[in-house]
Amino acid sequence: MENATNQGVIQKEQKWHKNPVEAIKMLGKIKLGVIPLPLYLVIALVIYLAAVTQKLPNDMLGGFAVIMILGILFSELGFKLPLLKHIGGPAILSLMVPSLMVFWNMFSPSAMDAVHTLMKTSNFLYFYIACLVTGSILGMDRKMLINGIVKIFAPIIIGSIAAVAVGMVVGMAFGYSAYHTFFYIIIPIISGGIGEGILPLSISYGLVLGKDSAIFVSQFIPAAIIGNIVAIIGAGVLKRLAEKKPSTSGNGKLLKLDEEKKLSPASLEQPISFPLMGGGLLLACTFFIVGKLLEPYLHIPGPILMILAAAIIKCVQVMPNQLETGAFHLYKFITASLTWPLMVGLGILYVPLDSVVGILTIPYAITCASVVVALIVTGYFTGKWINMYPVEAAIVTSCRGGLGGTGDVAILSASNRMELMPFAQIATRIGGAATVILATLLLKLWS
Repeated sequence: MENATNQGVIQKEQKWHKNPVEAIKMLGKIKLGVIPLPLYLVIALVIYLAAVTQKLPNDMLGGFAVIMILGILFSELGFKLPLLKHIGGPAILSLMVPSLMVFWNMFSPSAMDAVHTLMKTSNFLYFYIACLVTGSILGMDRKMLINGIVKIFAPIIIGSIAAVAVGMVVGMAFGYSAYHTFFYIIIPIISGGIGEGILPLSISYGLVLGKDSAIFVSQFIPAAIIGNIVAIIGAGVLKRLAEKKPSTSGNGKLLKLDEEKKLSPASLEQPISFPLMGGGLLLACTFFIVGKLLEPYLHIPGPILMILAAAIIKCVQVMPNQLETGAFHLYKFITASLTWPLMVGLGILYVPLDSVVGILTIPYAITCASVVVALIVTGYFTGKWINMYPVEAAIVTSCRGGLGGTGDVAILSASNRMELMPFAQIATRIGGAATVILATLLLKLWS
């Protein structure tokens, strides 16, 4: 039997050598995402040649080409590699490998320019968040939305207090002063990311201490990045916990309601309409613009105002059901198609590993990790106490330790719970803004 099997394998190999078309057909059965391997290699070669010959378009087309070809590869590896697939492997690889590639100067200037144009000039990150926030809110049960926004502050506040307490104990145990541990390790982790947290925090520190704010940025970023990595891993572990203990998770729903609730009226059971998805896209852009319009007058971050505007429209039920469906289907398309490519873009531009290398030590990393672990554990048990699904409560609370909108996407994608984006944004934006203000006041008193 064994000889017959080996003979069959040899005959197949000889057939492949004699007929290359047959070999390509066999390779075509191997897929990266939805793309057959031979076609993927051809596309990758085209993009590579354009990049190294400086012919890659410096616009959205070139940027999407770079991040999508890498996002497909890293996400596929992350889903299949042992161990990594259980701790958010697709998010970790999609975020960290491109960052390492930048650190090792593996990208051509034209590739870097194209990704910069897409991510920063075209603001792809906020486009993604606007589509997710609008679609998830309009596709959410109204009662769950109202109760969720009210209740989510409990695990956020209690988790933040626990994170400070645990971080202080661990940091001081490793020899850091209470002052340094609090203001230079803990606060940067829970300040709400780089753009919305660390930059205003560094300006505030500079004004209070009479120093150049740029000095503080390089000291804050390592803690924030390490915290974000730990939060991603924690989200992957929570996803695994939910799979083993289904009673701990609502599969993306935050609250335990007495009666079973389904997404309404925007449901996947309804047929997909591409014109309605276009309407959903217009709604996402409009809610984002509303936030930007009101931000100078209300002095509240635009993304939070975007969430509030969408939530109010949902609660008063003035949006036509068909448009809610269109927005929800757009959100599902965006999460399914562009999450991992977005992570690649974030890794290239928003995760500067050169800042981490110079300051990273084992005690420093453990102190940073303790802050995020405290957030996750406290969020889990607080959520359980107030009738939330503990896994979802812990995931949202862990976003306090992420890199703002960047971290929210990474953490929620690692846990496969993008439906929680509105609550994650509340945790990140409101929690981060409150942290910056409180830290500034305490620094004045301490100095």
